[in-house]
Amino acid sequence: MKINGTFIEDTFAEAFPMKATRLIITAYNATWANHAANALTGFATSVIACGCEAGIERQLKPSETPDGRPGVAVLLFAMSNKELTKQLQNRVGQCVLTSPTSACYSGIAEGDPLPLGKTLRFFGDGYQIAKKLGPTRYWRVPVMDGEFLCEDTTRVTKAVGGGNFLILATNQAQALAASERAITAMRKVPGVIMPFPGGVVRSGSKVGSKYKTLPASTNHRYCPTLRGVVDSALSDQVGAVLEIVIDGLTAPAIDEATRVGIRAACTLGSKRGILAISAGNYGGNLGPFHFKLRQILK
Repeated sequence: MKINGTFIEDTFAEAFPMKATRLIITAYNATWANHAANALTGFATSVIACGCEAGIERQLKPSETPDGRPGVAVLLFAMSNKELTKQLQNRVGQCVLTSPTSACYSGIAEGDPLPLGKTLRFFGDGYQIAKKLGPTRYWRVPVMDGEFLCEDTTRVTKAVGGGNFLILATNQAQALAASERAITAMRKVPGVIMPFPGGVVRSGSKVGSKYKTLPASTNHRYCPTLRGVVDSALSDQVGAVLEIVIDGLTAPAIDEATRVGIRAACTLGSKRGILAISAGNYGGNLGPFHFKLRQILK
């Protein structure tokens, strides 16, 4: 299979189960909503060392938010309810509660409840006030610019982490240009995030290492500088490889993000150095979700 001359390898991306939630962060204007959202989703690229994977899903119009203000939808993914609860408390407490004019709401309706304002309310030192509107409880926590309004709980849902594809290019500039096109297209897909910086990762990893203390290490078969000393997966023409990792609330959402991302990357084609598209997997031993590239693209 080729798209615009770019070869699509007959392989699959291997992904694994995660737990996820969506938060809606609002503020006086879009600038301050994004300040809070960017802080909350910082240092959240990989559960290997960050505790969670998080990112901005999309910008929200005032008509789409609970309080009629500009907002941002963010997604957070973790390996367990316990870890997700910890990350929510730390990140919302340190990055949203602290941000001027901010408020925080659950952005997902179904699933088991996870504490949100239920734990953050204690910052109010006894001066916090509960308010119930219909079935939903909110907390009003006094802060120096007024009140921090936060929903009592959010919801957790089963999710999928680790969807991915690899862009094999002649050089760094070409790989980056294709990646940027892919990310622009993928960010229009609801229910997914690409958690690495700018949505792209250059340090693709494999499970394990020669060093016993490391759970993951560089994916040496896709490192161009190691081509002469390892069992390389790269042809002599490949000078750079970049990976796009996808976390999604559902497998179909990752399917769609993969489809539009690969097609966008391939608009540059082989004549502009995009030689092939591949994916990271471990023979099916890491996770039960297998995203077969050629099947998705048909």
